[in-house]
Amino acid sequence: MKKILITGGAGFIGSHVIRHFINSYPEYKIYNLDVLTYAGNLENLNDIDKNKNYNFIKGDITDTSFISEIFREHNFDAVIHLAAESHVDRSISSPMDFIYTNIVGTANLLNAARSIWENNYEGKLFYHVSTDEVYGSLGDTGFFLEDTSYDPKSPYSASKASSDHLVRAYHNTYKMPVIISNCSNNYGGNQFPEKLIPLAINNIKNMKPIPIYGKGENIRDWLYVVDHASAIDVIFHNAAIGETYNIGGNNEWTNIDLIHALCKIMDQKLDRKPGTSASLITFVTDRAGHDLRYAIDSSKLQNKLGWTPSLEFETGLEKTVDWYLANEEWMNRVVSGEYKKYYDEMYGE
Repeated sequence: MKKILITGGAGFIGSHVIRHFINSYPEYKIYNLDVLTYAGNLENLNDIDKNKNYNFIKGDITDTSFISEIFREHNFDAVIHLAAESHVDRSISSPMDFIYTNIVGTANLLNAARSIWENNYEGKLFYHVSTDEVYGSLGDTGFFLEDTSYDPKSPYSASKASSDHLVRAYHNTYKMPVIISNCSNNYGGNQFPEKLIPLAINNIKNMKPIPIYGKGENIRDWLYVVDHASAIDVIFHNAAIGETYNIGGNNEWTNIDLIHALCKIMDQKLDRKPGTSASLITFVTDRAGHDLRYAIDSSKLQNKLGWTPSLEFETGLEKTVDWYLANEEWMNRVVSGEYKKYYDEMYGE
């Protein structure tokens, strides 16, 4: 039985990856390591947490001795590393949290894996999941490729760039078998409502202002999280060691166009007069160092490994709205407590 450690498995993307692997590979033993910060929610895994091949470990990847101990105890065959601080706004106000988690935490995992595998790397793999934000910002044209030079603009993207460099260094120096993937913006169910889409859905539902940075002209490529999980599966099982793969949804939208599309769906779902939700749009002071455009070229992944996104963005957006409207209790629990304090600090009452 292959033993796979998935870090950050109680978070948004991680929970979808856990679910995908649990359901697709019952012969694997899946270990979910999560410290359960504000964005880690075990309710995200209620449907699979009783499965015999699922195991939860509560712990912090920045705790060196703890990480070494669990690697000695379980002797994992592979690591899929998703645990990270990921919200750009938080990285601007609290950069050290990102440096410790994203850089030191990754180094701890690499060192523990190297120590326990003792240079006998047959059948072993360290798969590091990263972001397209490490590449910086694009102009009106062009796409991020796997060999695009790094140019991170925020403490978040700089910390992820650092972790990518560490993973490659361990491959080059110690011959550790590694793979890296860099993904575009994810959306879907279970996402913590500090991110644009779930934040907007919740505010629209409650007739609260929808905060949009600047003029809403920033462009992002959107990837449905279930598609991301399937891409991770394909890469994990088929990628060449030492390679990097970009994962994108082929869905470029300006923030303001996305919000207008979302408002239209919400008016229909909530049986409101057309334009009701759009009237809530409120422009706020732009984020410091806000990257203009991200766009991923995922042709390497598609051509070499045969993966393609399954959904058009409009379809995925409607499925996402349906999920949040059907899971109001989840949302109500999430937006209470610490999140409300953070929300008030960022956007006001």
